[in-house]
Amino acid sequence: MATSNFTLTLWFNQTPQQVFQAVTNVRGWWSEDMEGSTAQTGDEFIYHYKDIHYCKVRLIEVIPYQKVVWLILNNYFSFTEDRTEWKDTKVCFEISEIDGKSQLRFTHMGLVPEYECYQVCQDGWNNFIKNSLYQLVTTGKGQPNPKEGGFNAEQVKKWKLQ
Repeated sequence: MATSNFTLTLWFNQTPQQVFQAVTNVRGWWSEDMEGSTAQTGDEFIYHYKDIHYCKVRLIEVIPYQKVVWLILNNYFSFTEDRTEWKDTKVCFEISEIDGKSQLRFTHMGLVPEYECYQVCQDGWNNFIKNSLYQLVTTGKGQPNPKEGGFNAEQVKKWKLQ
């Protein structure tokens, strides 16, 4: 399997502190319908989107205004043969200040073109990082998935136990 990862780089006029605050406000750019905490080392949260995608995430490294790293503890996709493709991958947000601008380097380590979910996941990350997170940083309002209501509570309960 190739060792390449999925990476995006964005530039902002806002400070590294503002970028960091937006990154750790996961409900503000990825999904309003999330359970758990998303800001400090050791925090865990569950992301779910309808019955299509569930993942349990732990923040394994948080350096304020510089870096946030997530470990995907468990994952389920309804649309892939291997429903656990993201399991044990890492999502890294690296923030730096260069020439008076803030750079955000997003890398999903382990998300490689050989994965069946790659194109869908690439499209999703492009939307959530380039659009929603970018807007959250620059305007204060992202475009996360809204609260769903009526999601499969038994499936979410199962994920909480894992």
